[in-house]
Amino acid sequence: MYKLLKKCGSIRRGEFITPHGVVQTPVFMNVGTLAAIKGAVSTVDLKKIGCQIELSNTYHLSLRPGDEVIRELGGLHKFMNWDRPILTDSGGFQVFSLADIRKIKEEGVYFNSHIDGSKIFMGPEESMRIQSNLGSTVAMAFDECVKNPSPKDYVENSVKRTTRWLKRCKVEIDRLNSMPDTINKKQMLFGINQGGVYDDIRIEHAKIISEMDLDGYAIGGLAVGETHQEMYRILERVIPYLPQNKPIYLMGVGTPANILEAVERGVDFFDCVLPARNGRHSHVFTSEGEINLLNAKYKLDDSPIEHECNCPTCKNYSRAYIRHLFKAKEMLAMRLCVLHNLYFYNNLMGEIRDAIDGDYFPSYKREKLDKWNNKS
Repeated sequence: MYKLLKKCGSIRRGEFITPHGVVQTPVFMNVGTLAAIKGAVSTVDLKKIGCQIELSNTYHLSLRPGDEVIRELGGLHKFMNWDRPILTDSGGFQVFSLADIRKIKEEGVYFNSHIDGSKIFMGPEESMRIQSNLGSTVAMAFDECVKNPSPKDYVENSVKRTTRWLKRCKVEIDRLNSMPDTINKKQMLFGINQGGVYDDIRIEHAKIISEMDLDGYAIGGLAVGETHQEMYRILERVIPYLPQNKPIYLMGVGTPANILEAVERGVDFFDCVLPARNGRHSHVFTSEGEINLLNAKYKLDDSPIEHECNCPTCKNYSRAYIRHLFKAKEMLAMRLCVLHNLYFYNNLMGEIRDAIDGDYFPSYKREKLDKWNNKS
């Protein structure tokens, strides 16, 4: 259940109430694709750095270790020792990323495993069954994500099929939730709005899926080829047509600036691999912008990544030390930077919520963007 606590223009401040706890929104979901954050960060660490909700990948977990294995072990929460909410994506994005080795048909998608080349089929029912086996808090509907730009006629047909798939997802998750041996009988379903960069297709699709009274609504198919301005335009056009009493999730986005812009337009949920991926490659986020710790100027820098940061990394280690670890190819370097970056994102969301609560979000956003844009 989503509880809207405050609304200022399009900006929303809410609570998402789930069987695994209450999530304060806007929120950033920390991405643990294979039930782990890349960079040697544990679920114990996630609690220490303020993670409210974790995201895992349906497709990848169905291959390794297998959703049936996770089910046998009590579900994903027990498997990875995480008692807070988990959202699992549907496998739909893998349909997009595996474009060269897939065949999309009405029943679902045929493709080959990226691990061993074995043949795989996934459709709406299969995605729901895998996610039910995982026992996640929120299951995402199976959809097709198209590259931007794509021909309008293709996008129209794709969106119609995604709608038909969504109806099948809803029927199947309702069936699975009614089964006596289902791990999470209160598993929620989020639908996904698609339509590329075409306003009319996006709006019509938003109207159709809004009538289905789902637990939440995502905006997918962005940050896949279009400009930031195009993405912001789509958000402005589409969000007014999605239910305002349900959470709104912008999938796979993004940079800190993207998040501020999207919050201003009414988005509640975010996820992105950027903080962990950048951290593993020595790039860390600060209030003044992103820096690369491999730069020579940090060789003798005994200051933390950020002086005012309370993450475990900044409270204990210097830029010079972390740079040394990267140069020495010690995995601790990645861990320390991923910890810092995820803390930065989680803390950013906390500051955003405080700014909305305190009625100063516009000035907060302006100050942040000015700092990041003016960084030399």
